[in-house]
Amino acid sequence: MSSHVPPAISIPAVEAVEQRAERVLAEVPPWIWDGESLPVPVADIADSCFGLLLREVEDLSTAHGVPPLHDGQSFSGLLLPDAREIWVNAGEATRWPTRRRFTIGHELGHFCLHHHRSEAIWCRTACVEEELPPPERPALPPAEEEANAFAAALLMPAGLIGKHYRKNMDFFGFCDLFGASGSAMGRRLHAVV
Repeated sequence: MSSHVPPAISIPAVEAVEQRAERVLAEVPPWIWDGESLPVPVADIADSCFGLLLREVEDLSTAHGVPPLHDGQSFSGLLLPDAREIWVNAGEATRWPTRRRFTIGHELGHFCLHHHRSEAIWCRTACVEEELPPPERPALPPAEEEANAFAAALLMPAGLIGKHYRKNMDFFGFCDLFGASGSAMGRRLHAVV
């Protein structure tokens, strides 16, 4: 793993998150995922392994208890742990299928890593910002960095990255294979290879 770590999350925390994502993938029944096929079926894992209902919602700000948004902010995802639901911004999901996958992985990360919380976890677009590299991305709370690291490890498992990286595939083909955006894949390759 690379020494580049976002400032809000320590190296041991990154390693623990990586291990948690690997355990989740190892426990997926073979009828859901065989451990090799790509892209990793994150929606099926959230649904079948964790019993989380996935909803694509046009306006996440209509949910009960929504925190205030500032001008230009929007929500990408929402985890309702007690209701066992993940809400995904429908507009983002339609425009950017890779964004939808990352948001589901991010919210599943909150569910797996921060399960002690029972209140809703709202994720503003900037918190699930797979598109911006770290220098341009605002500093995030550790829980958000952990959820992002979990999503990256789940969607782009280190072992499969290494296996397919050696095949000298072009970068965009690599992104398509894993169902990831270019920036998310670039950061993952930097962390793993």
